[in-house]
Amino acid sequence: MLKVLLVDDEPFIIQGLKVIIDWENEEFEIAGTASNGKEALQFLENENVDLVIADIRMPEMTGLELLETLRKDKKSDVYFVILSGYADFSYAQQAMQNDCTDYILKPVDKEMLLKVLSKVLVLKNEKNKIDEDNKKMKQAYLAGHLISLIRGKYDEVNLNYVKENMRCEGGARYVEIQMEQLPAGDEILDSDMRSLQRKMYESCVAFLGADSAHCVFDVSVNEKVYDIGFIFSDYMAEEAAKNERKYLEDLRRYICDNTQKNIVMLVGRKVSDISKIARSYGNACMLRSFQGFRIVKSIYYYEDEVKISADGIVLCKDSLDKLLRTVEQNNHVEIRNAVATFYDEMSSMGMNGESMNLNINYLLFQFIHLASEQDDNVNQQEILRLISESSFKTGIERGSRAHMTRFCCEYGDYLSQLRKNVSRGVIGMVEKEVRDNYATNITLKSLSEKYYVNSAYLGQLFRKKYGQSFKDYLNNYRMERAAELLLRTDKKIIQIAEEVGYHDMDYFVNRFIQVKGCTPARFRRQMQSGE
Repeated sequence: MLKVLLVDDEPFIIQGLKVIIDWENEEFEIAGTASNGKEALQFLENENVDLVIADIRMPEMTGLELLETLRKDKKSDVYFVILSGYADFSYAQQAMQNDCTDYILKPVDKEMLLKVLSKVLVLKNEKNKIDEDNKKMKQAYLAGHLISLIRGKYDEVNLNYVKENMRCEGGARYVEIQMEQLPAGDEILDSDMRSLQRKMYESCVAFLGADSAHCVFDVSVNEKVYDIGFIFSDYMAEEAAKNERKYLEDLRRYICDNTQKNIVMLVGRKVSDISKIARSYGNACMLRSFQGFRIVKSIYYYEDEVKISADGIVLCKDSLDKLLRTVEQNNHVEIRNAVATFYDEMSSMGMNGESMNLNINYLLFQFIHLASEQDDNVNQQEILRLISESSFKTGIERGSRAHMTRFCCEYGDYLSQLRKNVSRGVIGMVEKEVRDNYATNITLKSLSEKYYVNSAYLGQLFRKKYGQSFKDYLNNYRMERAAELLLRTDKKIIQIAEEVGYHDMDYFVNRFIQVKGCTPARFRRQMQSGE
């Protein structure tokens, strides 16, 4: 509802304006009345309104003087309509020079008033759209500068803009917000993941309110991560009368409730100033890569997961190096023996969870290095994350000896595939599988098992060639076949949906709209009519 202030020194005019139309039905409400310009100014100092309808002649301050004062002092950009019993062009001219929205003669005609209100609604909607567009542009501009800081590639221009347009006092942490990892073998379309990512962002913005600029959409834009970045500052928890862990947990629960998904946070260590936030971002990225080797949690804190004791890092160097060699050689028997030796050594040294994590972190970093030596084009952070997920099976505790054994065997297979350069043949075979069996329930996991290729690596090869996930590729292929059947046959749409692999009619229609931009029925009509 738009709020209206009525200003006239004649009470019966005010009363007549109140009842001449159904204001609420026109999306307006009477916020107040005044008998002259001075009273109106006093009202506007305490209340915000969208429209002032004022008589041109009143004691103490006329309608024109009220309009001039509002515009001159820039007190308000309120829409202003002048009422007058004088059909004098000079009054209208003077009013229009001060950005008067319209000019109505007394006695007020109902249809004329409705026309003016309609005009105000259009103007307000246009202004709201412009304001919203400007706000989005400003947010995007700020986010660009903030991402430069997050990634550590910034200069004084970036830093100064962020500090001028965002509260940055005190210490800060980078927090990566993501959806809980899916079980191995499960796939979600990229478009669905993007939609969930958007909901996470909108929920985060709603929770933060005035601090919404601290939330950044899609920081890891070049990686296969659907994340939201959040710069947590100390003052947020202080002003909410909470400690930081309670504040972050409340934020996580709010996003969970709004998205109906389980949300995970990766919290980098605290830095003293926003200019150092890249260090905290690096911590969060490391937590993401090593998630598969941690007990499942809702929030991972860097300090809890990666701790360095006062005595320094104690590494089981010999057993670690032996394990690395067996993985590189892909000898599964020796890998099992090497993992057993590694865990036995940690046990004999009385290592606790923190020390064990340090040794495992060292091992994982060396695994990344090994893969980079085989193929420097591979996104190792994503591969490590995906393989660690696939190595997790029901009944095997994360970080346990059995988990590490499975992971090392799969990683040895992965390195072997890199050396063989399997991409030259397997992608062609997968393409043929799609052409021949697109209507069946084929998955990347089933194909990887059929052709003896690690599913994580196969998924990355596929995305590298087509720029999309296997599931999106399969879905688009099915849509093209559906389009052909719509054009070349008279089959019913539900029958076509079944033939291309969809047993849920609503799901099929929604996917067709996403790919073709219209419903299957409309697509058929347009093609047949030549539109």
